Amino acid sequence: MAVTRSAARKSVPVARSTRQLVMFVWEGTDKRGTKMKGEQEARNANMLRAELRSKGITPTVLKPKPKPLFGAAGKPIKPADIAFFSRQMATMMKSGVPIVTSLEIIGEGHKNPRMKKMIGAIRTDIEGGSSLSEAISKFPVQFDELYRNLVRAGEGAGVLETVLDTIANYKESTEALKGKIKKAMFYPAMTVAVALIVSAILLIFVVPSFETVFRDFGADLPAFTKMIIAASNFATSYWWLAAIVLVGGGIATVMAFKRSAAFQHLVDRVILKVPVIGQIMHNSAIARFSRTLAVTFKAGVPLVEALDTISGATGNTVYEKAVLRIRDDVSVGYPVNMAMKQVNLFPHMVIQMTAIGEEAGALDTMLFKVAEYYEQEVNNAVDALSSLIEPAIMVILGVLVGGMVIGMYLPIFKLGAVVG
Repeated sequence: MAVTRSAARKSVPVARSTRQLVMFVWEGTDKRGTKMKGEQEARNANMLRAELRSKGITPTVLKPKPKPLFGAAGKPIKPADIAFFSRQMATMMKSGVPIVTSLEIIGEGHKNPRMKKMIGAIRTDIEGGSSLSEAISKFPVQFDELYRNLVRAGEGAGVLETVLDTIANYKESTEALKGKIKKAMFYPAMTVAVALIVSAILLIFVVPSFETVFRDFGADLPAFTKMIIAASNFATSYWWLAAIVLVGGGIATVMAFKRSAAFQHLVDRVILKVPVIGQIMHNSAIARFSRTLAVTFKAGVPLVEALDTISGATGNTVYEKAVLRIRDDVSVGYPVNMAMKQVNLFPHMVIQMTAIGEEAGALDTMLFKVAEYYEQEVNNAVDALSSLIEPAIMVILGVLVGGMVIGMYLPIFKLGAVVG
């Protein structure tokens, strides 16, 4: 009988965890007659009504919160949200707040319903007896293999709060680096896109009116002007074909990049060979490799397992294959620095610093220094690229837009001769 009662007691949290909380909206009055309203999660309306009355609130309206008209509520969960979540968890756990309470506080403070729902599900699993690594493994998109392995290692070593702090630092550094690169690429891409749109408007709506004027006067047009008019005629007659080709080509490229490993590898190889941008991507991949390996090694993950885990964290398939080759060499006894030398991707300085770290038993410390150096190199290169891009953009705008304007005004001189 005692065993049965014990089993029954253990089964209560599990049964409780299977119930889902529902978001309710309510209106009511307090003891002074003041009207109040709010939103709150509860298992059912009766429980929420009793809870409100215990706080001195008489509910007058209580109903489930309506679902949004289009899809799930809230914005998608971004890597920056996971970085902030990791920082909050690390801070609270270092302050001595229990993990379930930390998750409850963080979840209630989030405005994004998707993030709040995910944190609530993690908290419910932990209340039911799961570990944090087991709970987050149900969300592999938000918590990748590297994140889960680090949390598992931290739980095994009893230093979860320290590992979460390390993860938070890593995520914040990685997101800052990615944001810097995206910001540098966004401005020129948008400027070129606007230039193309303006050029299309000129070709479709402006140039045809000039062509009519030139035709009426019977002027012999310069070759450059004829070329612009031919482009205008094509754009006017076949704009739909150009739109289909551009949109279809873009979609096909994206789909091929996502589904074909060979195409993705080809694109990554080409990007690494592009002047200026290629060097930035090289330095970015080295910085990610160094920081990720340092974080996993510091957390106590075995070296071979760490290399296997971080292979996809470099952001480039060329480096991903190189890291897997390093893993294979290390697994048969090669030092990391020698294995890195064989792939012929890492600069001499990185290899030497890795060798020093291995000899001194401070591999993670040296890798952190390498990561900091190359992250700074990326920052400097991005700043320099931004200053170089501005004159290049002016040239592009001048060639596209100014060229068409000049081409339309070239016949003016011949037109004057015809009229005279």
